[in-house]
Amino acid sequence: MRFPLLWLCLLLPLFVAVAPQVRAEAPVDPFAKWEKEIAAFEQKDRQSPPPKGGIVFVGSSSIRKWTTLAEDFPHRVVINRGFGGSQLIDSVHFADRIVIPYEPRMIVLYAGTNDIHAGKSPEQVFADFQSFVEKIHAKLPKTEIAYISNAGNPARWADVEKVKTANSLIEKYIEGKPGLKFIDVFPRMLGTDGLPRPEIFGPDRLHMNAEGYKLWTEIVGPYLPSPDK
Repeated sequence: MRFPLLWLCLLLPLFVAVAPQVRAEAPVDPFAKWEKEIAAFEQKDRQSPPPKGGIVFVGSSSIRKWTTLAEDFPHRVVINRGFGGSQLIDSVHFADRIVIPYEPRMIVLYAGTNDIHAGKSPEQVFADFQSFVEKIHAKLPKTEIAYISNAGNPARWADVEKVKTANSLIEKYIEGKPGLKFIDVFPRMLGTDGLPRPEIFGPDRLHMNAEGYKLWTEIVGPYLPSPDK
């Protein structure tokens, strides 16, 4: 019996050597897809640093596509840091790089509809908003945060009840808290029939056109700090 055992001892290393190697896959970084856009913001900041104490608009494509932001609020320092397709948790994650360094007097945040459309619950959207507030106020306790309510749109009208629930949770959380504001754009984006006004949306029926941003400028403006403040 010694010979078979001896052969086994000699052959075992060969089996191990030729056995297929199972490699553990590296975990997927859910934020990596935004790295190029975030790095572009940082490069722009290095070339032309924005002044401290401005108003940072951050969030998803409705912010990114607000290309007339500086024209719409000409007497205020506004910084657009929207990145299209992003969810609320993405703004939380990148706040250290594209929000906090500017030490803004106010942050205007719009995000949450992409989250809901991707399958997140209104409660998760609310929790992520809380995380955003906590992260900002841990480093910038005097900075105001204004949340633009999630808006309904024709393309994703099937999500509307979840959108309303998320808005309600966030509005109740903000109510009465110093340093927080809730900007409710939802009702004014609807027509008399209770459906989204088609004339304020572009061909994709998802993003706003110039008329939509004109409406947002009218609604958001009164919530912003005055230029001489």
